[in-house]
Amino acid sequence: MKIALFGAGSAQFGYGTLGDIFQSQVLAGAEIALMDINARAVEVVRSYTAEYIKKNNLPFTVTATTDRETALKGADFVIISIEVGDRFALWDMDWTLPQQYGIPQVYGENGGPGGVFHALRIIPPILAICEDAVRLCPEATLFCYSNPMTAITTTVHRKFPGIKFVGMCHEIASIPRYLPDILGTPLENIQYRAAGLNHFSVLLEASYKDSGKDAYPDILKKAPEFFSREPGYSEIWQYVLRTGESVHTEGAEQRFRDAEGGHPRPWSDRRLFKEILERFGLLPITVDSHLGEYISWAHNVSDHRGIKDFYQFYRNYLGGVKPDIDMSRLHERVVPVMEGMVTDSGYEETAVNIPNNGLISDLPGWVAVEVPARVRRTGLEGIGFSDYPRGFGALLRNYTGVYDLTAEAVLTGRKDLVLQALLVNPVVGKVRGLEELVDQVQSLQSPWLDYLK
Repeated sequence: MKIALFGAGSAQFGYGTLGDIFQSQVLAGAEIALMDINARAVEVVRSYTAEYIKKNNLPFTVTATTDRETALKGADFVIISIEVGDRFALWDMDWTLPQQYGIPQVYGENGGPGGVFHALRIIPPILAICEDAVRLCPEATLFCYSNPMTAITTTVHRKFPGIKFVGMCHEIASIPRYLPDILGTPLENIQYRAAGLNHFSVLLEASYKDSGKDAYPDILKKAPEFFSREPGYSEIWQYVLRTGESVHTEGAEQRFRDAEGGHPRPWSDRRLFKEILERFGLLPITVDSHLGEYISWAHNVSDHRGIKDFYQFYRNYLGGVKPDIDMSRLHERVVPVMEGMVTDSGYEETAVNIPNNGLISDLPGWVAVEVPARVRRTGLEGIGFSDYPRGFGALLRNYTGVYDLTAEAVLTGRKDLVLQALLVNPVVGKVRGLEELVDQVQSLQSPWLDYLK
């Protein structure tokens, strides 16, 4: 078996994913091909990993390359987590330049104008990987962790119909993290499903396994009190930074409460989240920074302090990641999915991003949706929702046109479609200055946007 990791020079992605793979008995014996355009970075990861394999007598081999074709040749699984250029410098532009032109976007990574610009940069190199994969390892399954995930996955499947390309995201992890505390029962006793678009998804079903009783009424009753006192990500991470604790230190949340007197800011990171919960009767799976990128009125209610705190922490955290293959915890869900495919287990994975094709009946078939799926040897069988909630479904539909136009702009190189993608975007409430904004972003983000004419 061969597993290719694209973007493996990143300490966070490379070491975390390797640690996950090394915990697997099903994947034992695999060749792991590390690929990155940064030769020095990927060699550092390879050298550290080879030493770790030898020291721990692990049944794996590791290679490193900067050549895309070498990494892909003969691969069974390909895991992609790449960025282009200076990640945070470009992200700052995506976020702040639209604000300079009067567009109130709360974040600039996946939705809004910033998400469009991010997609225009990152999709072409991912399409290049996919083009080579179709030729060199046509039966391989490709898993993508890069953002903006819905835009990437939608465009890849439009360009390469039938490709085994799946978007993977860890945001669903918030549900098993909170539900046991909200409901007062172990996670093993909770059956749940969520669906929507990536970073724009809600819990749809929840029940108690022991009784079969619907748990959603209890969630709606108990969640407001829980989240009104729950510290936000930004507060916990700011505490971690002040104290020097590991980000993943067990019990950090409780120690934060003890240190801060147990009084976090009300609905920290979750003020938009609160509106969705109360007005639509649905529990979102993520926080304001992500939800707020897709909703026209988000800027009016989001926790802007929490969003800024999180962004600053994220920059500091990624800048300080040190080599560490951590086998004490599972970082992402891709390894269980690969194991499920190898063994044809048929287990239900909680969230994957795949073409809709009727899974959420209210949305276009071509858009990538985030749904649970059965994991089979032949691939992932998405689980559908024919009665998706009308109100939240309408919010999702409001954004699908942006993905359509963004995909076409990438595939055709038409700059006029970029402008249209902004004009149909729910967070854009103006027209004057948009052409200048697109021109300025293209100029500042050369060479990645030079293909647009």
